[in-house]
Amino acid sequence: MPDKAHGIANFEDKIIDGRKIAAYIESSLKEKVDYLKNSGIIPCIYVILIGNDPASVIYVKNKENAANRCGIMSKKIIIPVNISESELLNKINELNNDSLVHGILVQLPIPLHIDENKIMEAISPDKDVDGFHPFNEGKIFTGNSSFYPCTPFGIIKMLDYSNIELKGKNVVIIGQSIIVGKPLSIMLMNRNATVSVLNIHTKNIKCWTKMADVLISATGKAHLIDESFVKDGCVVIDVGIAKLNGKICGDVNFDSVIQKVSKITPVPGGVGPVTVAVLMENTVNAALQFLTNS
Repeated sequence: MPDKAHGIANFEDKIIDGRKIAAYIESSLKEKVDYLKNSGIIPCIYVILIGNDPASVIYVKNKENAANRCGIMSKKIIIPVNISESELLNKINELNNDSLVHGILVQLPIPLHIDENKIMEAISPDKDVDGFHPFNEGKIFTGNSSFYPCTPFGIIKMLDYSNIELKGKNVVIIGQSIIVGKPLSIMLMNRNATVSVLNIHTKNIKCWTKMADVLISATGKAHLIDESFVKDGCVVIDVGIAKLNGKICGDVNFDSVIQKVSKITPVPGGVGPVTVAVLMENTVNAALQFLTNS
């Protein structure tokens, strides 16, 4: 176990700094944003927030701050939690038909009385900056989607930024959600990685994880992964967000595994900031696509 007071400093070269990568992505958008504005277009994203879930409020605020840094117009619509499905669909349709809006995002989770799949399908594929529309998700299989889901694409960018080779590597993903695990598995296979996706029914999880050159955990279970799950030199990407003893943490027990791994993402400050930066990139690309087609 590393010394608590100096643990991060002692292993700084192993940490994949999500905030630094996010800042790089945001700065790389400046030229595109300037080009759009010189062409009379201000890239614009609308975020629909249903209710006042504290975590969702924070996530939306982070997106607003990133948009401001990038020169993107960010609009927020706060809707009562008892809104009907038809009312929400009507609002999405209004935004679909507004030529000044380039990206539409419905902050998840949404109330149980609303069909999440129906809402995702209602957003125009051309404005689907979250990358959840079935049309865009389907194109992931060809490696030719207009908008990749932000968290999986952010993970790919983090691995690329850190010069981590994926071709021929054993990659193990814990969690098969439609938001992270499933699309990420296809994106990794498109990079010629050998991918295994584990779920709650997988037996002998450690037998799988200890074979991983790259281990990606997206379960939301605090400190699920300790040193006994990873082999020496493994790259660990922690997508999980949870609270333990009142503090934000991830799926991975950072202090337990950092001595064994070659690279690791922290929580917070790892995948989260890059996810938001990729959302900004998707929004700018949506505006560029609009300019090209107009």
